[in-house]
Amino acid sequence: MTDDELDRDLEELSSAEDFLDYFGIDFDPAIVQVSRLHILQRFHDYLEQVEEMPDSAIARRILHADLLRSAYRDFVLSNAATEKVFRVFRTNEPRTVQVALRDLTEQMPDASGL
Repeated sequence: MTDDELDRDLEELSSAEDFLDYFGIDFDPAIVQVSRLHILQRFHDYLEQVEEMPDSAIARRILHADLLRSAYRDFVLSNAATEKVFRVFRTNEPRTVQVALRDLTEQMPDASGL
């Protein structure tokens, strides 16, 4: 397998099932039906974390297969709401905001004596 062949093959894949089949990963269609976009996004996120992609196409294919297997496994063991892959699942999480006291007092006209 050459780099061009791998790149061409990856460009042709469009669904989670296509990717899982291509990399020879056994999967439960019911899990993929519910979490297909989450699996693909997690796979993409894992790929983004790779600091240096291997030079050989075979090593890249193995790495892709391992990362996709991990992404799929995340949703076998958990679910979309728990994994929070997409921002919509994180919008209602509590956030901590820090504001300097000086910033507050500068905005208050009667706070000059504080």
